[in-house]
Amino acid sequence: MLMPLNFPKTPLKLSKKGEEIFVWDIFRKKKLLLTPEEWVRQHVLHFLIQHKETPEPLIAAEYAIEVNKMTRRCDGVVFNRDGKAVAIVECKAPQIKLTEAVLHQIAQYNYKLRVNWLILTNGLHTIVAFVDQSTGVVQYHEEIPNYSELIK
Repeated sequence: MLMPLNFPKTPLKLSKKGEEIFVWDIFRKKKLLLTPEEWVRQHVLHFLIQHKETPEPLIAAEYAIEVNKMTRRCDGVVFNRDGKAVAIVECKAPQIKLTEAVLHQIAQYNYKLRVNWLILTNGLHTIVAFVDQSTGVVQYHEEIPNYSELIK
């Protein structure tokens, strides 16, 4: 179940109850069942802190928004120091392909949040897009930028 991902190993606090594995989520301050998607989410959000200089308090996991009168949850949202969302992180389980439908999901979230950065990952493949909010032009990037770049 805990397949190696294309992110550096991260020191997660794991525990086991029977056959189930749980992870301590530092963002939501609670123990969660470690699903394949949660495994990816924990790795990418910790990667932002450890390798991209993102302050932990400026990351929200499972951030609730309203889209078409329905509550949706962004897997991760990064904020600037003024509290404005600057990036959406959408995670999928490693076996889920990053298709146009998945891209459409993050685009729907962005219709609400209006961020410049979209980060979509299944832990094996990551798509990083910069969306110019004034022109709608999308530029794809090879890697997730540092926090200082995300907030520009």
